[in-house]
Amino acid sequence: MSQPDGQGKDRFQYALNLTLAGVAGQVGCLTLLVVFAALFVGLWLDKSLGTKPVFTVVLLLGSVPVTLFLMFRMVKAAVDRMKPIDKKTPEEESYRGKDS
Repeated sequence: MSQPDGQGKDRFQYALNLTLAGVAGQVGCLTLLVVFAALFVGLWLDKSLGTKPVFTVVLLLGSVPVTLFLMFRMVKAAVDRMKPIDKKTPEEESYRGKDS
């Protein structure tokens, strides 16, 4: 029992959409985690050392490149885990058969 070609494409698109939504959710949570960590550590350092907004501002600004780097690494890892479907077109199959 073979599935119609359109249904296979729909399943592939559905799986791809779920994967992209999962990666977007992970990246969003990671961003919030890094920003809140920078905020709370900065507030704690400012309170402990008596410097009002210095460490908070520096850590929040420093969290931007850290977050971008971590986002890039996370998305790259997710893309590397996706394996392309190795389907040959009829032209490639006929060409391959001539070489054999």
